[in-house]
Amino acid sequence: MAKLVFGMNQSLDGYVDHTAFGPSPRLFRHFIEEARGQAGSVYGRRMYEIMRYWDDDHPEWGTEERAFAAAWRNQPKWVVSRSLRSVGPNAGLIDDDLEGAIRDLKTGRTGEIEIAGPTLAQSLTELGLIDEYRIYLHPVVLGRGTPYFAGPRPPLRLVAHDRIDQDVIRLTYVPA
Repeated sequence: MAKLVFGMNQSLDGYVDHTAFGPSPRLFRHFIEEARGQAGSVYGRRMYEIMRYWDDDHPEWGTEERAFAAAWRNQPKWVVSRSLRSVGPNAGLIDDDLEGAIRDLKTGRTGEIEIAGPTLAQSLTELGLIDEYRIYLHPVVLGRGTPYFAGPRPPLRLVAHDRIDQDVIRLTYVPA
């Protein structure tokens, strides 16, 4: 059975915003390894549209960007959306029965499946389907934006914490 993991970069005041801060080179290498080891990713529409950036090669990319793109392209992806009619390479569309589709993914796969996007994570949290939350805490204060927890914070229990690089700590929680 697969484990569903919701993990994102987060500011000290609880917001996620890929345009306001990003990973250091060491954290980016960590994310490359994570992507290589994942059994797949489930995206909300908005997060998937952001991540589609990795579908096309860009001449300014270095070795690390090419490595992440290869890992991302290689893994299966499922996109939860009622508005999209098609998705890109190595991706499938979930447009109906979110709970049934995700339960099927969990029982039909092994390894970790990434959940990407706070709104999708809220829906899956409410359904009791997320097995682990990983907060990559950055020393940044945004003051506003999209919160990591799109709805009420679920009861959680801290199971691990580790420093990923000089400034980022990963906090790992499971439902309490």
